[in-house]
Amino acid sequence: MLIKLSVQNYALIKELDVELENGLTIITGETGAGKSILMGALSLILGNRADTSVLLDKNDKCIVEGTFRIDEYELNDFFLTNELDYEPVTMLRREINPAGKSRAFINDTPVTLNLLREIGEKLIDIHSQHQTLMLNDNSFQLNVIDSFAGTAKLLRSYRFSYFNYRKLKKEHTLLKESYDKNKADIDYFQFQISQLEDARLKEGEQEELEAEQELLGHAEEIKSALAGSSLLFTSDETSILSLLRAVKLNIGRIKNFLPEGELLYSRTESSIIELDDLAGEIEKLAISIEADPQRLARVNERLDLFYSLFQKHRVKDLNELIVKISEMKEHLNTLVSSDERLNELESLLQSEEGTLRNISHEISGKRKSIITEVELKITELLRQLGMPNARFRIELSSASDFKPSGIDNADFLFSANKQIAPENLSKIASGGELSRVMLSLKSLLSRNNNLPTIIFDEIDSGVSGEVADKVGQILAGMGKYMQVVNITHLPQVASRGTKHYHVYKDDTDDSTITRVRLLSADERVLEVARLLSGSEVTETAMKNARELIKAAIN
Repeated sequence: MLIKLSVQNYALIKELDVELENGLTIITGETGAGKSILMGALSLILGNRADTSVLLDKNDKCIVEGTFRIDEYELNDFFLTNELDYEPVTMLRREINPAGKSRAFINDTPVTLNLLREIGEKLIDIHSQHQTLMLNDNSFQLNVIDSFAGTAKLLRSYRFSYFNYRKLKKEHTLLKESYDKNKADIDYFQFQISQLEDARLKEGEQEELEAEQELLGHAEEIKSALAGSSLLFTSDETSILSLLRAVKLNIGRIKNFLPEGELLYSRTESSIIELDDLAGEIEKLAISIEADPQRLARVNERLDLFYSLFQKHRVKDLNELIVKISEMKEHLNTLVSSDERLNELESLLQSEEGTLRNISHEISGKRKSIITEVELKITELLRQLGMPNARFRIELSSASDFKPSGIDNADFLFSANKQIAPENLSKIASGGELSRVMLSLKSLLSRNNNLPTIIFDEIDSGVSGEVADKVGQILAGMGKYMQVVNITHLPQVASRGTKHYHVYKDDTDDSTITRVRLLSADERVLEVARLLSGSEVTETAMKNARELIKAAIN
């Protein structure tokens, strides 16, 4: 409920604070005093747009704050979802600076205007003379029916399944689109992977084969060079080893006389051993190297396969191609698992549909069972409100698909005349008739639901006498279950309030300011008397005012 409304620098309001309580609060004031301005200021914290034209002082900012007690409205999920600090007493604030920039806050945390509007709709319901609120809204119509049908527990179960169903269906749709789009890729990737696996690729094989290709391609040249080199080591007395042995012999003769002789002898002997080993290696290699055209052909064929695969898959070498195979397998697994997930989702959707169908049919049954009762109650209230021939009907029809509130569509039908059959409410009812229908509905709902604060802006317009008194009774009855604020010109309604505020203009030499004052008991009698008799309050009007207020209290 709204605990306090504070307004600064808005239109004709310089500064005011209005404190509210549960029950029926009455707001009165002469035409043009600023009651609509008060509603305009309130609309700012409900997310309505505004500009600098609302500023009373163009050099100062406008601030509107609403303090609400919200612990009964089950809004914890809203705060959690939007990462806001939940407080049982929550403040909504709107600021508009002289530059026209608007800022919105929930508990001092900056929020978007849409978020402010979203929570505002959960806290305050404003019904003006020319608005039908949600009368033609299917969810509102079903809410009216459900409040009597006692479907709350079933609806919670249904909505849990419904949102899970929607989540599964969304995933299924996206996955199916992706799968259908990529389905042709499965055969393609399977073929490519199969071709690459048949090639039995091994890391390092490319380098080994390219080295072997070089060897086999130059086998004759290599064999000839090795054989010639081998001959140079050992062929005759002038070979490298023969000459070195002669050097060793000569140094051996003088090594005992030459200080360096022993070292030279040792080094020559080591060189002979090393070159003899080298000669042996060269001879073995010369013997082992043989031209093998068939093996060379196989190596060339294998490398040609590699090079064609490199070009086909746009890679530089065998290592990149092996990585490519891994990537293709991973993508193929994703496509195959998508097919498996689709089958799983279809099974889950089928199960969830069955659950939704069962619960929704049970909800529909409960709704249908109380339609006659609701029709009779609304019709009776409308007759008490001055429409003796009013008829109110509810039609339920089946929707083509599951909806957040079940499988039902509701339609409210109405007729104010005997000779005219009930038709769609929004098409046939006048503004005054719609207001009375709404008042009747809200009156019934207030006894069954935790409704937000409701503000009626002259919902009693166009009625008088006994009907006006009945409107007052209905509003006061609603005030027993919720917070109701009613702007009125009718004394019969004004006398029913638990609190009474008077809106008036305060004129000075250079300005006109709208102010709001909580009336004392005596001031309230005077205000009701003014509503009865006009600007000149008579003693008779005062007496009647006291009687009205006394009767309302009793």
